[in-house]
Amino acid sequence: MKINNNKNSPRSYEFKALTDLWTGSVTFKKENNGRVKEKIVSDRLITTGLFGSIRWWFEVLVRGLGGSACDPTGTKCEGQNHCVVCELFGCTGWARKFRFEVLDENGNMRKRQEGECEKISPQIVKDEEFTLRFTPLRPIRIEEWTLLDATLRLIAEYGAIGGKTVFKPTDEPRRANKLHHKDFGLVKMIKPAQFDRKGRNDLEIYLSKWLRLNHGEFAWASLQHFWCVKGKYLARQGNDKSTFNQVLGRKHAKEQGQRLANHSDNISKWLAGSQRESKKVFSFKKPARTFGFAKPGLVDFDAMKKRLQDVWGEDGWEFLTGEKIIDRLLAKEGDRS
Repeated sequence: MKINNNKNSPRSYEFKALTDLWTGSVTFKKENNGRVKEKIVSDRLITTGLFGSIRWWFEVLVRGLGGSACDPTGTKCEGQNHCVVCELFGCTGWARKFRFEVLDENGNMRKRQEGECEKISPQIVKDEEFTLRFTPLRPIRIEEWTLLDATLRLIAEYGAIGGKTVFKPTDEPRRANKLHHKDFGLVKMIKPAQFDRKGRNDLEIYLSKWLRLNHGEFAWASLQHFWCVKGKYLARQGNDKSTFNQVLGRKHAKEQGQRLANHSDNISKWLAGSQRESKKVFSFKKPARTFGFAKPGLVDFDAMKKRLQDVWGEDGWEFLTGEKIIDRLLAKEGDRS
Protein backbone atom coordinates (compact mmCIF):
# COMPACT_ATOMS: atom_id res chain seq x y z
CA MET A 1 0.00 0.00 0.00
CA LYS A 2 1.46 3.34 -1.05
CA ILE A 3 1.36 5.97 1.70
CA ASN A 4 1.40 9.62 0.66
CA ASN A 5 2.81 11.66 3.54
CA ASN A 6 3.08 14.93 1.62
CA LYS A 7 0.36 16.90 3.41
CA ASN A 8 0.15 19.42 0.58
CA SER A 9 -0.31 17.04 -2.35
CA PRO A 10 -3.81 16.39 -3.77
CA ARG A 11 -6.01 13.82 -2.05
CA SER A 12 -8.30 11.71 -4.21
CA TYR A 13 -11.12 9.49 -2.93
CA GLU A 14 -12.83 7.00 -5.22
CA PHE A 15 -16.50 6.16 -4.68
CA LYS A 16 -19.27 4.07 -6.16
CA ALA A 17 -22.80 5.48 -6.08
CA LEU A 18 -25.17 2.99 -4.42
CA THR A 19 -28.11 5.23 -5.35
CA ASP A 20 -28.52 8.28 -7.56
CA LEU A 21 -27.09 11.46 -6.00
CA TRP A 22 -29.24 14.60 -5.75
CA THR A 23 -27.24 17.80 -5.53
CA GLY A 24 -29.92 20.37 -6.29
CA SER A 25 -32.01 21.66 -9.15
CA VAL A 26 -31.35 24.52 -11.55
CA THR A 27 -33.55 26.78 -13.64
CA PHE A 28 -32.53 27.57 -17.20
CA LYS A 29 -33.99 30.58 -19.00
CA LYS A 30 -34.10 30.81 -22.76
CA GLU A 31 -35.32 33.53 -25.08
CA ASN A 32 -37.77 32.25 -27.69
CA ASN A 33 -39.25 34.80 -30.10
CA GLY A 34 -38.93 37.50 -27.52
CA ARG A 35 -40.41 35.39 -24.73
CA VAL A 36 -38.51 33.89 -21.80
CA LYS A 37 -39.06 30.22 -21.17
CA GLU A 38 -37.98 28.64 -17.91
CA LYS A 39 -37.00 25.00 -17.48
CA ILE A 40 -36.29 23.48 -14.07
CA VAL A 41 -33.82 20.60 -14.31
CA SER A 42 -32.97 18.32 -11.37
CA ASP A 43 -30.96 15.57 -13.07
CA ARG A 44 -27.70 17.50 -12.97
CA LEU A 45 -24.60 17.37 -10.80
CA ILE A 46 -24.10 20.68 -9.03
CA THR A 47 -20.73 20.45 -7.31
CA THR A 48 -21.63 23.05 -4.69
CA GLY A 49 -24.34 20.62 -3.53
CA LEU A 50 -21.73 17.96 -2.79
CA PHE A 51 -19.35 20.52 -1.29
CA GLY A 52 -22.01 21.87 1.07
CA SER A 53 -22.97 18.38 2.21
CA ILE A 54 -19.34 17.48 2.97
CA ARG A 55 -18.95 20.68 4.97
CA TRP A 56 -22.11 19.93 6.98
CA TRP A 57 -20.84 16.47 7.98
CA PHE A 58 -17.40 17.96 8.74
CA GLU A 59 -19.15 20.28 11.22
CA VAL A 60 -20.96 17.31 12.77
CA LEU A 61 -17.64 15.51 13.27
CA VAL A 62 -15.89 18.59 14.70
CA ARG A 63 -18.67 19.14 17.26
CA GLY A 64 -18.54 15.44 18.11
CA LEU A 65 -14.85 15.77 18.97
CA GLY A 66 -15.49 18.74 21.26
CA GLY A 67 -14.62 21.46 18.75
CA SER A 68 -16.67 24.44 17.61
CA ALA A 69 -18.32 24.84 14.22
CA CYS A 70 -20.24 27.92 13.20
CA ASP A 71 -23.68 27.97 11.62
CA PRO A 72 -22.89 28.91 7.98
CA THR A 73 -26.33 30.54 7.58
CA GLY A 74 -25.63 33.01 10.39
CA THR A 75 -21.91 32.71 11.03
CA LYS A 76 -19.90 35.20 13.05
CA CYS A 77 -16.75 33.96 11.36
CA GLU A 78 -15.00 36.52 9.18
CA GLY A 79 -11.44 36.99 7.99
CA GLN A 80 -8.84 35.83 10.53
CA ASN A 81 -11.46 35.47 13.30
CA HIS A 82 -13.08 32.17 12.37
CA CYS A 83 -13.77 28.63 13.55
CA VAL A 84 -11.80 25.52 12.61
CA VAL A 85 -14.31 24.58 9.90
CA CYS A 86 -14.03 27.96 8.19
CA GLU A 87 -10.24 27.64 8.38
CA LEU A 88 -10.44 24.78 5.88
CA PHE A 89 -13.70 25.46 4.01
CA GLY A 90 -13.56 29.25 3.95
CA CYS A 91 -15.81 32.13 5.02
CA THR A 92 -16.21 35.84 4.28
CA GLY A 93 -12.73 37.27 3.86
CA TRP A 94 -11.04 33.88 4.13
CA ALA A 95 -10.80 31.65 1.05
CA ARG A 96 -11.04 27.89 1.38
CA LYS A 97 -7.74 26.06 1.38
CA PHE A 98 -8.38 23.58 -1.43
CA ARG A 99 -9.83 23.21 -4.91
CA PHE A 100 -12.70 20.73 -5.02
CA GLU A 101 -13.26 18.65 -8.16
CA VAL A 102 -15.49 15.76 -9.21
CA LEU A 103 -13.91 13.32 -11.66
CA ASP A 104 -15.42 10.51 -13.71
CA GLU A 105 -14.38 6.85 -13.51
CA ASN A 106 -11.49 7.54 -15.90
CA GLY A 107 -10.09 10.33 -13.76
CA ASN A 108 -11.29 13.11 -16.08
CA MET A 109 -13.29 16.15 -15.05
CA ARG A 110 -16.98 15.38 -15.43
CA LYS A 111 -18.08 17.11 -18.63
CA ARG A 112 -20.84 19.67 -18.59
CA GLN A 113 -23.58 19.71 -21.19
CA GLU A 114 -22.87 22.07 -24.08
CA GLY A 115 -24.49 25.44 -23.62
CA GLU A 116 -25.32 24.87 -19.95
CA CYS A 117 -23.99 26.43 -16.78
CA GLU A 118 -20.27 25.90 -16.21
CA LYS A 119 -20.74 24.17 -12.83
CA ILE A 120 -23.38 21.72 -14.02
CA SER A 121 -22.79 18.24 -15.47
CA PRO A 122 -24.95 15.11 -15.66
CA GLN A 123 -26.20 13.67 -12.39
CA ILE A 124 -24.19 10.90 -10.73
CA VAL A 125 -26.40 7.82 -10.99
CA LYS A 126 -26.58 4.44 -9.27
CA ASP A 127 -23.56 2.16 -9.87
CA GLU A 128 -21.47 4.98 -11.33
CA GLU A 129 -17.91 5.34 -10.06
CA PHE A 130 -16.49 8.80 -9.42
CA THR A 131 -13.66 10.55 -7.59
CA LEU A 132 -13.60 13.52 -5.26
CA ARG A 133 -10.28 15.36 -5.49
CA PHE A 134 -9.03 17.96 -3.02
CA THR A 135 -6.05 19.97 -4.25
CA PRO A 136 -4.36 22.32 -1.72
CA LEU A 137 -4.30 25.99 -2.63
CA ARG A 138 -2.57 26.83 0.67
CA PRO A 139 -0.83 24.59 3.22
CA ILE A 140 -3.23 22.14 4.90
CA ARG A 141 -2.32 20.61 8.26
CA ILE A 142 -2.31 16.85 8.79
CA GLU A 143 -5.07 17.36 11.41
CA GLU A 144 -7.26 18.94 8.73
CA TRP A 145 -6.59 16.12 6.29
CA THR A 146 -7.42 13.60 9.03
CA LEU A 147 -10.72 15.30 9.82
CA LEU A 148 -11.64 15.49 6.13
CA ASP A 149 -10.74 11.83 5.64
CA ALA A 150 -12.88 10.80 8.62
CA THR A 151 -15.75 12.96 7.33
CA LEU A 152 -15.81 11.23 3.96
CA ARG A 153 -15.79 7.81 5.60
CA LEU A 154 -18.55 8.94 7.98
CA ILE A 155 -20.69 9.86 4.96
CA ALA A 156 -19.96 6.60 3.12
CA GLU A 157 -20.35 4.21 6.04
CA TYR A 158 -23.04 5.82 8.19
CA GLY A 159 -24.63 8.83 6.48
CA ALA A 160 -25.53 10.14 3.01
CA ILE A 161 -24.39 12.92 0.69
CA GLY A 162 -26.26 15.59 -1.26
CA GLY A 163 -29.93 16.55 -1.04
CA LYS A 164 -33.30 14.80 -0.89
CA THR A 165 -32.16 12.44 1.87
CA VAL A 166 -35.44 13.09 3.71
CA PHE A 167 -37.55 11.13 1.21
CA LYS A 168 -39.36 8.12 2.68
CA PRO A 169 -39.08 4.54 1.33
CA THR A 170 -42.23 2.56 0.59
CA ASP A 171 -43.13 -1.14 0.50
CA GLU A 172 -46.06 -0.43 -1.84
CA PRO A 173 -45.06 -1.90 -5.27
CA ARG A 174 -47.18 0.54 -7.28
CA ARG A 175 -45.55 3.55 -5.63
CA ALA A 176 -41.96 2.34 -5.44
CA ASN A 177 -40.82 4.35 -8.48
CA LYS A 178 -42.37 7.63 -7.36
CA LEU A 179 -39.74 10.36 -6.92
CA HIS A 180 -40.63 11.04 -3.28
CA HIS A 181 -40.06 7.36 -2.39
CA LYS A 182 -36.65 6.99 -4.09
CA ASP A 183 -33.35 6.69 -2.24
CA PHE A 184 -30.70 9.33 -2.89
CA GLY A 185 -27.21 9.97 -1.56
CA LEU A 186 -25.72 6.60 -0.56
CA VAL A 187 -22.15 5.92 -1.65
CA LYS A 188 -19.42 3.35 -1.06
CA MET A 189 -15.78 4.33 -0.73
CA ILE A 190 -13.85 1.97 -2.99
CA LYS A 191 -10.43 3.60 -2.64
CA PRO A 192 -9.59 5.89 0.27
CA ALA A 193 -6.70 8.33 0.27
CA GLN A 194 -3.68 6.71 1.89
CA PHE A 195 -1.68 8.79 4.35
CA ASP A 196 -0.69 8.76 8.01
CA ARG A 197 -3.41 10.18 10.24
CA LYS A 198 -3.52 11.89 13.61
CA GLY A 199 -5.19 10.13 16.53
CA ARG A 200 -8.18 11.32 18.52
CA ASN A 201 -6.17 12.94 21.31
CA ASP A 202 -4.12 14.99 18.83
CA LEU A 203 -7.30 16.07 17.01
CA GLU A 204 -9.01 17.17 20.22
CA ILE A 205 -5.96 19.22 21.22
CA TYR A 206 -5.92 20.83 17.77
CA LEU A 207 -9.66 21.62 17.89
CA SER A 208 -9.38 23.17 21.36
CA LYS A 209 -7.16 25.98 20.03
CA TRP A 210 -9.77 27.48 17.74
CA LEU A 211 -12.57 30.00 18.17
CA ARG A 212 -15.13 28.77 20.72
CA LEU A 213 -18.81 29.16 19.89
CA ASN A 214 -22.17 28.61 21.54
CA HIS A 215 -23.84 26.12 19.23
CA GLY A 216 -27.32 27.00 20.50
CA GLU A 217 -30.04 25.34 18.43
CA PHE A 218 -27.37 23.52 16.39
CA ALA A 219 -25.91 21.67 19.40
CA TRP A 220 -27.75 18.49 18.36
CA ALA A 221 -25.90 18.42 14.99
CA SER A 222 -22.96 16.65 16.55
CA LEU A 223 -21.60 13.14 16.23
CA GLN A 224 -22.03 12.85 20.00
CA HIS A 225 -25.81 12.87 19.39
CA PHE A 226 -25.78 10.82 16.18
CA TRP A 227 -27.05 7.23 15.83
CA CYS A 228 -27.15 4.75 12.97
CA VAL A 229 -28.69 1.33 12.27
CA LYS A 230 -27.44 -0.61 9.27
CA GLY A 231 -29.56 -3.22 7.50
CA LYS A 232 -32.94 -1.82 8.62
CA TYR A 233 -35.27 0.75 7.10
CA LEU A 234 -38.51 2.60 7.84
CA ALA A 235 -41.21 2.79 5.19
CA ARG A 236 -44.87 3.08 4.33
CA GLN A 237 -46.57 -0.32 4.18
CA GLY A 238 -50.01 0.82 3.02
CA ASN A 239 -52.59 3.59 3.20
CA ASP A 240 -52.97 3.16 6.95
CA LYS A 241 -49.55 1.89 8.03
CA SER A 242 -46.18 3.64 8.05
CA THR A 243 -43.29 2.65 10.31
CA PHE A 244 -41.53 5.88 9.32
CA ASN A 245 -44.44 7.98 10.59
CA GLN A 246 -44.70 5.83 13.71
CA VAL A 247 -41.10 6.57 14.68
CA LEU A 248 -41.58 10.28 13.98
CA GLY A 249 -44.78 10.35 16.02
CA ARG A 250 -47.02 11.19 13.07
CA LYS A 251 -50.38 9.70 12.18
CA HIS A 252 -50.24 6.56 10.04
CA ALA A 253 -53.00 7.32 7.54
CA LYS A 254 -51.60 8.62 4.25
CA GLU A 255 -53.97 11.60 4.06
CA GLN A 256 -52.95 12.59 7.60
CA GLY A 257 -49.29 11.60 7.40
CA GLN A 258 -48.00 15.14 7.97
CA ARG A 259 -49.92 15.50 11.24
CA LEU A 260 -48.62 14.56 14.66
CA ALA A 261 -50.42 11.82 16.55
CA ASN A 262 -50.03 13.89 19.74
CA HIS A 263 -49.62 17.65 19.31
CA SER A 264 -48.29 18.02 22.86
CA ASP A 265 -45.43 15.57 22.20
CA ASN A 266 -42.39 17.83 21.91
CA ILE A 267 -40.11 14.93 20.99
CA SER A 268 -42.24 14.10 17.95
CA LYS A 269 -42.42 17.79 16.99
CA TRP A 270 -38.65 17.93 16.89
CA LEU A 271 -38.10 14.59 15.16
CA ALA A 272 -40.73 15.25 12.48
CA GLY A 273 -39.55 18.77 11.69
CA SER A 274 -41.64 21.03 9.48
CA GLN A 275 -41.63 22.63 6.03
CA ARG A 276 -38.86 24.96 7.21
CA GLU A 277 -36.99 22.48 9.38
CA SER A 278 -35.60 19.09 8.42
CA LYS A 279 -36.65 15.80 9.94
CA LYS A 280 -34.11 14.28 12.33
CA VAL A 281 -34.58 10.68 11.13
CA PHE A 282 -33.42 9.49 7.70
CA SER A 283 -34.08 6.07 6.18
CA PHE A 284 -33.05 4.26 2.99
CA LYS A 285 -34.29 0.95 1.60
CA LYS A 286 -31.64 -0.26 -0.89
CA PRO A 287 -29.19 -0.64 0.72
CA ALA A 288 -31.04 -0.48 4.05
CA ARG A 289 -29.77 2.19 6.43
CA THR A 290 -31.45 4.41 9.02
CA PHE A 291 -29.77 7.21 10.93
CA GLY A 292 -30.65 10.30 12.89
CA PHE A 293 -29.97 12.47 15.88
CA ALA A 294 -30.96 12.79 19.52
CA LYS A 295 -31.27 16.15 21.27
CA PRO A 296 -29.80 16.89 24.71
CA GLY A 297 -32.52 17.60 27.24
CA LEU A 298 -35.32 16.42 24.93
CA VAL A 299 -34.78 12.94 23.51
CA ASP A 300 -31.86 10.67 24.45
CA PHE A 301 -30.55 7.51 22.79
CA ASP A 302 -32.67 5.21 24.97
CA ALA A 303 -35.86 7.00 23.96
CA MET A 304 -34.85 6.94 20.31
CA LYS A 305 -33.96 3.25 20.46
CA LYS A 306 -37.34 2.48 22.09
CA ARG A 307 -39.17 4.07 19.16
CA LEU A 308 -37.21 1.88 16.75
CA GLN A 309 -37.81 -1.25 18.83
CA ASP A 310 -41.55 -0.59 18.64
CA VAL A 311 -41.41 -1.14 14.86
CA TRP A 312 -38.47 -3.54 14.41
CA GLY A 313 -38.52 -5.54 17.61
CA GLU A 314 -35.44 -5.92 19.81
CA ASP A 315 -33.37 -8.49 17.93
CA GLY A 316 -31.35 -8.61 14.71
CA TRP A 317 -29.98 -5.06 14.57
CA GLU A 318 -27.35 -2.90 16.25
CA PHE A 319 -27.95 0.65 17.46
CA LEU A 320 -24.64 2.43 16.86
CA THR A 321 -24.07 5.72 18.66
CA GLY A 322 -21.69 8.48 17.67
CA GLU A 323 -19.06 7.67 20.28
CA LYS A 324 -18.54 4.16 18.90
CA ILE A 325 -18.57 5.53 15.35
CA ILE A 326 -15.86 8.06 16.26
CA ASP A 327 -13.71 5.23 17.60
CA ARG A 328 -14.15 3.32 14.33
CA LEU A 329 -13.46 6.33 12.13
CA LEU A 330 -10.25 7.19 13.96
CA ALA A 331 -9.02 3.64 14.50
CA LYS A 332 -6.02 2.34 12.62
CA GLU A 333 -6.63 0.59 9.31
CA GLY A 334 -7.96 -2.94 9.88
CA ASP A 335 -9.13 -2.03 13.40
CA ARG A 336 -12.47 -0.45 12.49
CA SER A 337 -14.95 -3.27 13.06
